Amino acid sequence: MTDDPSFPDLRNASVFITGGGSGIGASLTEGFLRQGAKVAFVQRSDASAFCDEMEQATGNRPLFIPCDITDIAALQAAIAKAAEAHGPVTVLVNNAANDKRHETLEVTEDFWDWSISINLKAYFFAAQAVLPGMKAAGGGSIINFSSISYMMGNAGYPIYTTANSGINGLTRSLAREFGPDRIRVNALAPGWVLTQKQKDLWVTEEGLQAHVDRQCLKDTLEPADIVGGVLFLASKVSKMMTGQSLVIDGGVVVTG
Repeated sequence: MTDDPSFPDLRNASVFITGGGSGIGASLTEGFLRQGAKVAFVQRSDASAFCDEMEQATGNRPLFIPCDITDIAALQAAIAKAAEAHGPVTVLVNNAANDKRHETLEVTEDFWDWSISINLKAYFFAAQAVLPGMKAAGGGSIINFSSISYMMGNAGYPIYTTANSGINGLTRSLAREFGPDRIRVNALAPGWVLTQKQKDLWVTEEGLQAHVDRQCLKDTLEPADIVGGVLFLASKVSKMMTGQSLVIDGGVVVTG
């Protein structure tokens, strides 16, 4: 990650990342730390060791706040704590998600509510929580993680793909609402990124090969491959880009 481009305007920026201690989120945390940003992140599991690792690797320690993002009051309290420590949040990355597999006939109302809470509801209320601070700061950037899963019409997790599609609608509406205050809202849709969780739960040799065969670029995606796009969307380099969805998937879906 030391070869990532430098975005000087991200130095000392107050960044808040959901799910920032593992998977793609951990790479995002590291990427922003290497830019000199002040990073706070939340997740349920303990990330103290990860914070130690990041401080040693980057010379910049993130602020870890334990939080279940389905607890909206706790999520918004965590955002307030991050703002108290680092100044108003000017970059929000709604990254945390759960793509637990399920079939329609197995879904209960409780499971539906749980999945939507993680994959969509928390995004809205995190954006709501950072809005006053971003207004006061004169602007900001909100980056909502979606997925190409709904674009592909994938089966096996219909509530997850429903939320993915909903994130695009949310992104466009918030971009329109927040734009007059110079707050940009964009979505980022990764392809099949080979996090440790994906390798442990879902990756098979046949399935991965079939997916790579659909890619224009034949390399598998790693968490670090997503970092540059997020830094770009967070930086003023993209200051006139809002309401858009940036796809980083090796060319599985081609849009335009």
